[in-house]
Amino acid sequence: AADNPASGSPASQEIKTVRLGFFPNLTHAPALIGMQQGYYKDALKPLGLTVTPTAFNAGPDAVTALFGDSLDITYIGPNPTISAYSQSQGEAVKVVSGAASGGAALVVSPDINSAADLRGKTLATPQLGNTQDVALRYWLTEQGLTSTVEGGGDVSIKPQANADGLTAFGSGDIQGAWVPEPWVSEYVAKGAKVLVNEKDLWPSGEFVTTNILVRSEFLQEHPDVVQAVLDAHVQALQEIRKNPAQAKRDVNDALQSLTGGTL
Repeated sequence: AADNPASGSPASQEIKTVRLGFFPNLTHAPALIGMQQGYYKDALKPLGLTVTPTAFNAGPDAVTALFGDSLDITYIGPNPTISAYSQSQGEAVKVVSGAASGGAALVVSPDINSAADLRGKTLATPQLGNTQDVALRYWLTEQGLTSTVEGGGDVSIKPQANADGLTAFGSGDIQGAWVPEPWVSEYVAKGAKVLVNEKDLWPSGEFVTTNILVRSEFLQEHPDVVQAVLDAHVQALQEIRKNPAQAKRDVNDALQSLTGGTL
């Protein structure tokens, strides 16, 4: 988090809004709840700022926006985070908080019962290089199966928007996908089954699905603003713990407005 930020610092007056990224996924629930409840708006109001939320399908697009100075802070998965850090030699971005653990799985057609059954099949991921895309490719390698970024190999991987993947599964164009919630449940509702719950691959079943990433320059210039956003984030986490029923309603309402569907 920002270290001892000076509240209301002059730097915060040089901007009018905070450009906040997130994905319409259950694994980004704190962001969805924070927007539904107005936590970001309330936290930034004393600084004279508003929040401009932007939805992304997956991490690589959010990283591009960060690098292009069209985004300030974003909820994002660990693999795009590492990629952004590596590409900039650790200079361009900083992780300031965790946000979610778990909630990702490989869902497949009912006739697929093992890794061997995936040979010759086509699977989807949210985007090339996103967290689930990397997880799937690594897992396939562990199973002795090959894949290429061009969609070749033993198992063809076709990265695509989550909604498009769901449609492709329904039409039989793909036979499964490695995706985060709520898309896991959406696939299951269309007849898929969970072949691999990713938490089963990690010690104690815990692995980062979402963290909060900020442009280093923005953090340096506006530490009070970053702290305000984190305060709102913590409020959302507290709301989830103390009032889970309302938190679920908030997430559903947010997903309805963003995707047209609810859990």
